[in-house]
Amino acid sequence: MNPVSLVDVGSYLPEQRVTVDFYGGDDDALRESVMFKSPRYRRHVAPGETAVDMIEKAARPVLDRAAARGDGPLDVLLTNVQLPDLPWTGAGAAVAHRLGQDPGWVLDVHNGGCASFVHMLRTARQILRTGEARTALICCAQNTAGQMFAQSEVRRRSHASVPGDGCGVGYLRVGDESPILDIELRNIGEFAGDMGVRLEDGRRYWEPGRSQLDVSFTPDKVRKIIERGNALVPEVVNLLCDRLDVPTSAIDLLVTNQPNRLFLANWRESLGVDAARHPDTFDEYGNLFGAAVPVTLHETLRQGRPRPGDLVVLAGFAHAGDLAAAAAVRWHPDAA
Repeated sequence: MNPVSLVDVGSYLPEQRVTVDFYGGDDDALRESVMFKSPRYRRHVAPGETAVDMIEKAARPVLDRAAARGDGPLDVLLTNVQLPDLPWTGAGAAVAHRLGQDPGWVLDVHNGGCASFVHMLRTARQILRTGEARTALICCAQNTAGQMFAQSEVRRRSHASVPGDGCGVGYLRVGDESPILDIELRNIGEFAGDMGVRLEDGRRYWEPGRSQLDVSFTPDKVRKIIERGNALVPEVVNLLCDRLDVPTSAIDLLVTNQPNRLFLANWRESLGVDAARHPDTFDEYGNLFGAAVPVTLHETLRQGRPRPGDLVVLAGFAHAGDLAAAAAVRWHPDAA
């Protein structure tokens, strides 16, 4: 099969930078949970700003660079949007139109959560390996912080201050210039039901009512998520590195989702990767969910990393543990 490379990434972060003063009020049972210790800052989408707007702003510079390199038209477009602009229409078709592209493959990927970037990397890679396409753009938009979690009642709850808004994209093409070496992905359906909706009046989320839509967290659910999250990311990274026949300590750059400080510290310790090789954007941007991996990778690129030839591992787990994934990329080895 054709080799496939992750050759470029891009990101967009809304202008509004929000402090913890915006939140708080309710003395709920999870106020002191390590799961919900607030970041210092996070970004909020502007009123009326859509997921399509966010993806366009993140993707356009990436596609401009692709055009400057002489790449052909975009063949594959994948999107993951946490809060779709419309409940029955994905963002993909509108994104393609906005970007002036006409890809033969447009897929709106609704599962994957915080691991959606790796999930879409795997999907796009498989399409490109068949020879039916040569280029792909994968897009993650996280847009609940300034919308759902900013509602007047929801923002008083302990978990509301943790998310932030942002968008990250990745550009793939056939070739071995920055090869995707391998991908490990686990779907764990038994955990899917542990991520639920909270509505005080008991209605279904689409029915009319007065209560505000929120995520349902209980002390027992949080305990399970912490246990699973601590285990799942090291598990998929170890399986990936075992197949590559490299120790996890040899990872040059580990880029994970950014759920909270506890997970980040525990993953580093479990995998033997020091903080210098595991970038942390949580305090500045909060939990960006699926967008965290491409946004964090783009941030490190602006700082001069990864270096040519580095072994880069991208990893995360989704929701309450229903999906976990890790991917290994040898970053532009010929540029070394």
